[in-house]
Amino acid sequence: MPTRTVAIPTPDGTADAIVAAPEGGGGHPAVLLYMDAFGLRPVIEEMAERLAAHGYCVLAPNVFYRTGPAPVLDLPDLEVPEERAAFISRVMPLIEAHTPERAARDAEAYLEYLAARPEVRSGPVGVTGYCMGAVLAVRTAAAFPERVAAVGAFHPGPLVTDAADSPHRLAGALAAELHVGLAARDDGMPPEAIEEWTKALDAAGVRHETEVYPDTVHGFTMSDTAAYSPAGRDRHWDRLLSLFARTLSAS
Repeated sequence: MPTRTVAIPTPDGTADAIVAAPEGGGGHPAVLLYMDAFGLRPVIEEMAERLAAHGYCVLAPNVFYRTGPAPVLDLPDLEVPEERAAFISRVMPLIEAHTPERAARDAEAYLEYLAARPEVRSGPVGVTGYCMGAVLAVRTAAAFPERVAAVGAFHPGPLVTDAADSPHRLAGALAAELHVGLAARDDGMPPEAIEEWTKALDAAGVRHETEVYPDTVHGFTMSDTAAYSPAGRDRHWDRLLSLFARTLSAS
């Protein structure tokens, strides 16, 4: 599928982003794809292309656009665990600066941009995200329940925190169906957090599947990192495409 880089006006500046869409005109459901902490790069573009091949118009924004266009930071060899860990320490200030208030402003701009694309038909939107992007996907669905029908969240950052606006406390605002694909080993979502997350969704009546993927660690979908699990990534695609097929009805 062809991709292109676009510029999206937001209240805080201009966000660069990747768009991937099927060839041959409009009439496609929209999908907003949130990157992981390592940013926009070929593996994210490949994911957008794969979704587009299944009939979706996909927008993958550079979440860190306030700092600069992608790549915001020079990436090390992410297949080396030590270099991956060192990069995380460098990117953490950018993650911490991306407050829920900033995320909500950005999400509205991204959804408006998608709605105006000629390839996009009117109707529900899907959102998927990875790591920090999974948290952003949940926040987007809670902020715009009338627009977002489906959320795929994979190896998410913490969904259960002590904060008043912790993602699990937003369950009552969700109208979307969720699939949350968790790593078997992930300090950000230990068993007690998974239990609390599931209880919150169940209590709110949210349609969801929260699944722990066997033999995986945080980051298992990303083929350019040491965390990559081919089986985990394949399972993620199976769950995500099934979710979107049920809720978005791609042509």
